[in-house]
Amino acid sequence: MDDSVTSSEPTGDVATAGDLHTESAEPQKRRTRRTVADLNRGVEVIKAYLRTLPDRPGVYRMLNDDGDALYVGKARSLKRRVTNYTMPVKLPIRLQRMIAETTQMEFVTTHTEVEALLLESNLIKKLMPRYNVLLRDDKTFPHILIKGGHDFPQLTKHRGTRSDPGHYYGPFASAGAVNRVLTALQRAFQLRSCADTVFSSRTRPCLQYQIKRCTAPCVERVSAMEYAEQVAEARTFLEGRSRDIQAELAQAMQQASEALEFERAAKLRDRIRALTAIQAHQDINVEGIEDADVIAAHQDGGSTCIQVFFFRGGRNYGNRAYFPSHDKAQDVEEVLAAFIAQFYDNKAAPSLVLVSHELAEHELLQEALSVRAGHKVELHAPKRGDKKRLLDHALTNAREAHGRRLAESGSQAKLLAGVAEVFGLSEPPKRIEIYDNSHIQSAHAIGAMVVAGPDGFIKNAYRKFNIKTAGAAGDDYAMMREVLTRRFERALKEDPERTGENWPDLVLIDGGEAQLAVVAEVFAELGIDDVCLAAIAKGPDRDAGRERFFMPGRPPFGLDHKSPVLYYLQRLRDEAHRFAIGTHRSRREKAISASPLDEVQGIGPRRKKALLLHFGSARAVSRAGLNDLEAVEGISRAVAKIIYDHFHPEG
Repeated sequence: MDDSVTSSEPTGDVATAGDLHTESAEPQKRRTRRTVADLNRGVEVIKAYLRTLPDRPGVYRMLNDDGDALYVGKARSLKRRVTNYTMPVKLPIRLQRMIAETTQMEFVTTHTEVEALLLESNLIKKLMPRYNVLLRDDKTFPHILIKGGHDFPQLTKHRGTRSDPGHYYGPFASAGAVNRVLTALQRAFQLRSCADTVFSSRTRPCLQYQIKRCTAPCVERVSAMEYAEQVAEARTFLEGRSRDIQAELAQAMQQASEALEFERAAKLRDRIRALTAIQAHQDINVEGIEDADVIAAHQDGGSTCIQVFFFRGGRNYGNRAYFPSHDKAQDVEEVLAAFIAQFYDNKAAPSLVLVSHELAEHELLQEALSVRAGHKVELHAPKRGDKKRLLDHALTNAREAHGRRLAESGSQAKLLAGVAEVFGLSEPPKRIEIYDNSHIQSAHAIGAMVVAGPDGFIKNAYRKFNIKTAGAAGDDYAMMREVLTRRFERALKEDPERTGENWPDLVLIDGGEAQLAVVAEVFAELGIDDVCLAAIAKGPDRDAGRERFFMPGRPPFGLDHKSPVLYYLQRLRDEAHRFAIGTHRSRREKAISASPLDEVQGIGPRRKKALLLHFGSARAVSRAGLNDLEAVEGISRAVAKIIYDHFHPEG
């Protein structure tokens, strides 16, 4: 893939004022002239690049004054595609605004249009340009993993990269869905769920064996051959051949019963019941569909809900709703196509993807999904039959989820209007930042910031602050000063004109009048006088519902204990507290699990494990001689010398 970044001074014709759709009302004339001038300048910038653009596939980026990506697009011919932007009168207002903000462009040429599409979706997810359709919630999905590399494989939940050897099954729509299936699988096949370290240290069966969810291979209650049969049965079931397994178990149960082996027959009966329980939860099953994703989009009121159902091995593994960010003028087909390209950017598509709408670049998107997955992917919009009924069901779910989202948004809008009234804001806040601290006897002190807006909590905007100031840890006031200073010094540096979306309308502190005074001092020192500041403190006896609110220059006040706004502010405060406690706990646990070996240069997880297994503890490693260290598998003479010198610097 060839990379080329181009820039030049803008030259060429100037677009007329008619190229931008504006209203002729007098109050808007000045703004219109300014906007038209920006549009003309943007057109000139784009025209300047046309002289050197090749007639080849590639990806283009439109950038603003700060170098931030406004839009990422792909093209079969970069020259022909970019030429379209020099005629803004033919473009929607959304793209006219984008052109008006464009001050530079970047280009990457590719060998094929499929490569361009793959690169485009990757860059969109990485750069999050404001004029693209954006899939913001794109977490990896959990899988079930039967680990390899062990005589008695572990059955476990897995999320993230597939670095561990073994067989993966999924994806599942949620952690809850995969946990339910795991529980049922343990009842049916009784595979161990413990980690290898726990397995190797057991001397007697654990509780899982007592409740009949494991056959206790750790203490040889089952042979390797018998356990291998359990693993094979579990894999067969997860691969969609559940009827074969149930038939085999039923036959074995009958034989055990005829042989008067009633205890064994009862165990087989319980396993059959567990398998039946799994299948009973599969409320949607379509004959002939093994591995498929079903993607349906419903659009109304300028927003879109996309439902994704996962089918693997003929079973429904759950569904999830997405609400991609996009311009209100974009039609549902365009939004759906952009969603699919980004959705499969970090995951392989199954062999069949059913979609609710015909897509403009159907063949191109299908080929791109196949290239990314490494196998043929069929993108299909059925018109009749069972597959169409399945899509109709997904569409119904999308429509209902969209309705719930609109209702929640309406309620959220009312709550934010109430917040504005309580704190004297001129309009409902678009961004609220809530701050809290956490520590235990000054140890592992952290500050936490959570963010909320019209769509609820904005979790990708949450931030943690490890307290760095000497003596601040344990001093709530000093911690709050450090956190707010660091947050807003950076904000002033990165966005002094406050043109971005990362400046809050309201800052809410978990604390009382003293904490508020500290933050007010920080704002005064930084010259910030236009951000509303408030503190929320528990009332007498720390009784929820009797909170007191503090604001600069205003007497403390409370709200009616039945007020929805009070409940909303409590939720904001509690979320900040939850995030602060969780972050603190994570940092503390990481510190507890730290080892002196972590500080030795060149000692990774594998060598660390070998040393601990050989010597039993990090302390024993620190006392070991050179010859003893060199005797450990994977530790060379040079590495042994590094370890020895680390613990014996004077030797």
